[in-house]
Amino acid sequence: MSSSAHSKAQANAQIEALDALFEQAGLVRSLRGKSAGVTVRMRLARADQRDLTPAAPVARTAANAIQWLSAPGWEKLDWLWHGFSTRRGGLSHAYCADDAPGELNLGLTAEDAPETVLANRRLLAEAVTGNAATPLASLRQIHSSALRVASSVDARRQQPSKADGLMTDEPGLLLGIQTADCVPVMVADRKRRAVAVFHAGWRGTVKRIVEAGVGRMRLQYGSRPADLTAAIGPCIGPCCYAVSEEMLSEFESQFSYARDLFCEVDDADAVHIKYPMLFLTQRAPGHSPIGPSLHLDLAEANRRQLLAAGLKPGSIHAVGGCTSCQRELFFSYRAAQGRAGRMMSVIGIRPE
Repeated sequence: MSSSAHSKAQANAQIEALDALFEQAGLVRSLRGKSAGVTVRMRLARADQRDLTPAAPVARTAANAIQWLSAPGWEKLDWLWHGFSTRRGGLSHAYCADDAPGELNLGLTAEDAPETVLANRRLLAEAVTGNAATPLASLRQIHSSALRVASSVDARRQQPSKADGLMTDEPGLLLGIQTADCVPVMVADRKRRAVAVFHAGWRGTVKRIVEAGVGRMRLQYGSRPADLTAAIGPCIGPCCYAVSEEMLSEFESQFSYARDLFCEVDDADAVHIKYPMLFLTQRAPGHSPIGPSLHLDLAEANRRQLLAAGLKPGSIHAVGGCTSCQRELFFSYRAAQGRAGRMMSVIGIRPE
């Protein structure tokens, strides 16, 4: 073999090795031969926005007129209190028309009166436990992986602790976390009767708060994954959660299954569907600024963490719903452009 042929063979072998590395990272080499833009992202699964929209769950109406949700199958756990709030019912008028019925804002937001929010929290406690005076421990949430073991002392704190997960084995206490698009995840140990609740936004999800939380339950209470059951509450659905390429990179840096959590979604709003000709361009295919957006399934990301922590698939229950496109039922921070109330997810151990 001549020296030039040998050099070419070496170069091809090096290129093949690089291509293999790119493929492992979810990238492909640009075939244009330009030094700029050496790699481009491989095509993700394509989906229609309408197919990704989860059905709205059916709410329960309490005697005090607020509406809340329960996890499928958890009614059988007679020792357990739990509930996911909606925006329906309550005393707040901060996020609705003046002549509209009151709403169940459970977050101490700038727009709502603190005494109204605390009254709403008592209504939720009454709906879930039957007693409005049931103590409720909450947090100052900071999009972290910080966890706290709660006691009745925490329910009396004027300044809640900074964290995004709570757990306890103390009966008679409700644990609560607030959401308005992020994922609320509850975990209950059926054998040792310990419970936990986690606030998992995208940052907390990347930091593995749910996976770490199950690990903390194992250390704190001796919980075994086979004895655990989990409920994933309403959150922003993959139909509405458009994200950046940078977020895909964040997830790929942490999870081998990251690409299963993302898809490319064509815009399917009503105007595009009814008047498709308005959105045609004279540019060649692939050169128009109109194209699919990158969407993340945040609920599935947290389900995968529960599986990674050792829970059985049949022990993980999803309540369903999309907080962004089902705004008649939920508050959504993203859909309301930052001016939104908060839902609360609560869990506790019923006293004997």
